[in-house]
Amino acid sequence: MAGLEVSSSLLFSKSNLSSSCRRRRIVGMTLTAPRVRLGPVSLLDVTEELEKRTGYPIARHSTESSDPKVIAKLYAIMEAVADRVEMHNNIGAQRDNWNRLLSASINAMTLTGATMAGLAATVAEGAPFMALKISSTVLYVAATGLLLVMNKNQPSQLAEEQRNAARLFKNLYFRIQTTLSVGKPDISDVNEAMENVLALDKAYPLPLMDSMIEKFPSEVEPARWWPKQRQKQVLFPGENIERNNGWNRKLEEEMKQVVGLLKKKDLAEYIDLGNKALKLNKMLAISGPLLTLLGALGSSCVGTTHCSWPVMIGVVAGAMATVVNSVEHGGQVGMVFEMYRGNAGFFKLIEENIMSNVSEKDVGRRENGEILEMKLALQLGRSLSELKQLAETTQESASKLF
Repeated sequence: MAGLEVSSSLLFSKSNLSSSCRRRRIVGMTLTAPRVRLGPVSLLDVTEELEKRTGYPIARHSTESSDPKVIAKLYAIMEAVADRVEMHNNIGAQRDNWNRLLSASINAMTLTGATMAGLAATVAEGAPFMALKISSTVLYVAATGLLLVMNKNQPSQLAEEQRNAARLFKNLYFRIQTTLSVGKPDISDVNEAMENVLALDKAYPLPLMDSMIEKFPSEVEPARWWPKQRQKQVLFPGENIERNNGWNRKLEEEMKQVVGLLKKKDLAEYIDLGNKALKLNKMLAISGPLLTLLGALGSSCVGTTHCSWPVMIGVVAGAMATVVNSVEHGGQVGMVFEMYRGNAGFFKLIEENIMSNVSEKDVGRRENGEILEMKLALQLGRSLSELKQLAETTQESASKLF
């Protein structure tokens, strides 16, 4: 009996202890739970929410060292940039589908029209003959109309534009993140980020009407997606201006020599390749619709004369049009032209970035020389030692990436 009383007392004390522990845990959870804010949301909450919405990690920044309004504006720009990335990715995939589906549909219509024109010549006069003849002509005319629209808009080039835009907006996103995590952002950083967003919007527009980039320009120029370069003071913690901010006379000369090599070799090469791709694209864009129109003319004349030339034109023109359209849109010549134009723009951006730093007399307002040198080496796919050797030779291209 006494043993039972001891056991029951122990059980009672354990249950009281466990219930009190549970109460303490509940109270602790209540005390540590996030409080509902009726006022402005904290920057930490904004950061966490933006990470959830964009899927990108965001650098934490101490609000004690910078103006909270500046930080909030940069976060707002980052959210807009992340949305631009998603928009350009989605529209780029859509326009790539346009290129594939329209190209396959036009080739199918052209080959079917050529086949019907050939069959119509083997059928005696009557309903089957007229049906084949009319169907062939209609298919050729429809293919001509679709080709005119497709060749004007160049969906493969549009898709490449959106891919470039998504990549550049993502790059801008991480640059803003770096600005937040390194240094002390101010209103000039906000203005610069805004200018970069607007410059990218202008360089790679989403609408097809009015604002679309010219697909057949009279002169090939490097793509430009950045605002005018401005010199600004970029100093790192502990940096001393008296140490020349990482710059010296030898580094300046190396940078100038690399710029000269970029202009002479890489930039000139890609402008030349862009001109060749543009000429080929123009020739194919004109030849395709002309051949389908010629096929429509030939198929419409089948049976009107005893000569065989209408059938020959209707069949051969259709076959040639299929080849031309496959080379132009299957080979994505418009995309290749845009790629060359974008590569030329990449080298132009490097040139302007270097010259904007070198031309600034106050070295304290330049970007840190060692950081700029490392970034340049990475952009060109070279090591620092290879970059120094590159400045001494003019026999090879500056970039090893493309």
